[in-house]
Amino acid sequence: MRARALALSILSSAAVIAVGWQLGTQGQVGTATDASAGTAPAPTGAAGTPAASPPAAASSSGSAPAPTTAPTTAPTTAPSTQAPAATGVSGTFTGASASTRFGDVQVQITVQNGTITDVVALHLTDRDSRSVSISNRAAPMLRQQVLAAQSAKIQGVSGATYTSEGYLSSLQSALDLAGL
Repeated sequence: MRARALALSILSSAAVIAVGWQLGTQGQVGTATDASAGTAPAPTGAAGTPAASPPAAASSSGSAPAPTTAPTTAPTTAPSTQAPAATGVSGTFTGASASTRFGDVQVQITVQNGTITDVVALHLTDRDSRSVSISNRAAPMLRQQVLAAQSAKIQGVSGATYTSEGYLSSLQSALDLAGL
């Protein structure tokens, strides 16, 4: 039983050595075999004369060159996508009060770098307890829709038609003041 375990251990070690030798040999044959094997050292070796050094490193740890290449590419891409968003208007803008059948509605927005970051209902319909109840239910939904859409082009809230219309009217006024 011990002899069999020892034999399997030796065979496993021999297989690892053979695979490592084959990878090392392929790396020294040329960059075409490295590219067909899908390893990262081919582009690195092609840039400079020490093409033999990266395959030798690849035979001992084949995944080491890939992380070096990936972080170099990722940071260059990320700032370029965020740069346009950083050039925008910032501030707090209060929309005009909009009159509805059930009372006035007024909205205030906060904008940072051209992005709506908050919407606050300064005043909602309050003609009676039912309109107050409807406004209290609709206000958080309207806020979420505006933050998601980043504009006044939202659906509104079913069952809160007057509140939604007043909210959107005041919101558009605030957006116009912000230049959005």
